[in-house]
Amino acid sequence: MHKKTVVITGGAGFIGAHLCYRLISEGYSVICVDNFMTGSLDNIRPLIKDKDFKLIVSNVSGYIKIRGKVDYVLHCASLASPADYLDFPIQTLKAGSLGTHNALGLAKDKKSTFMLFSTSEVYGDPLVHPQKEDYWGNVNCVGVRGCYDESKRFAEAITMAYHRAHRINTKIARIFNTYGPMMRPNDGRVVSNFINQALFSKPITIYGKGMQTRSFCYIEDLVEGLYRLMRSSCHQPVNLGNPNEFTIMELAKLILKLTGSKSKIIFKSLPEDDPRKRQPSIALAKKALGWEPKVRLKDGLNKTIDWFQKMSKNT
Repeated sequence: MHKKTVVITGGAGFIGAHLCYRLISEGYSVICVDNFMTGSLDNIRPLIKDKDFKLIVSNVSGYIKIRGKVDYVLHCASLASPADYLDFPIQTLKAGSLGTHNALGLAKDKKSTFMLFSTSEVYGDPLVHPQKEDYWGNVNCVGVRGCYDESKRFAEAITMAYHRAHRINTKIARIFNTYGPMMRPNDGRVVSNFINQALFSKPITIYGKGMQTRSFCYIEDLVEGLYRLMRSSCHQPVNLGNPNEFTIMELAKLILKLTGSKSKIIFKSLPEDDPRKRQPSIALAKKALGWEPKVRLKDGLNKTIDWFQKMSKNT
C-alpha cells in the first residue's frame, strides 16, 4: 500500500521538525529539505535512520529536485525570527519569493497539495483587533521588518495565483507566535529570550513599557492545526494561534515565577514597527478544522523551560 509522501522545506527548523515527527507518526513518508541556515540537525537526528524519512540538504531559493511521487509540499522554510531577518534581509526575501515559487513549481510538477506556512506578520501593526483573515493589514513595506512581512505577503499572493491559474490544491496557514521545545536559544524571540535570561540570572529585557500584547500558541497545538489544515478543503488563509492575549510584562513575570529566577526586569527602546497588539480570531479554524488550542500558557511554558534546562546541561 502506497504511503503518502510529504516534502517539508525547512523541515529541520523549530516548527518544521515538530511536523516531521507528527507526520512520521501518522504513517507518512517525509522528505525534509533544509540548508541548516537556521534549522538544526539535532532537531531531526532521531529520524535520520527511519526508513520513512529522507534528508536533502538544499537551499529552496534554488531549484528543488525530488524524485518519485509527492503527495504534499509543505513550504515551511523561512528566516522567521527578527534576529535572523534583520541580519539577513535578502535571504529572507528570497526564501519567501524564490523559495515559494520553487516549492509551488514542485507541487505543480508532482500534482501535489501545497501548503504555505505564512505568518501573523502579514497583518503588520494591526489597526483591527483581533485580526480576522479578511483584514488586509498595516505593514510598512520599506521598514526594517518589511523584508519578512512582505516576503510572506508575496508568498500568499503567488500561492493564490497558482491556485487560480494552475488549479493547484493550496492551503495557507497564518501562524501566530509559537513556542515550545526545539526553539533556538538565541533566536531572538521573546519566549526564548526571557527563558534564557531567567535561567542564567541575566536581566529580563523588555522593549518599550511591556504593554504590547501577543498571543502565544504551544507547538503541539499548532502542529495539530497544521495537520488538520493540510488534510482539509480550505484554500483561503486560516489563522492558527492561541486567542488568549497577554502583555509582554505579564509574560516576563510568569516566566520569572515559573523559573524561580531573581532576574531583574530592564527596559529598552521599542524596535521600529514593533506591533502593539497581536491576537488571532480563530473562528474560521474552529468552523473549518474543528481546531482550537488546548495547552494553557503556564503548562506550555513549564514544558519549554524544562527543555531549555536539559539543553543547557548538555552543552
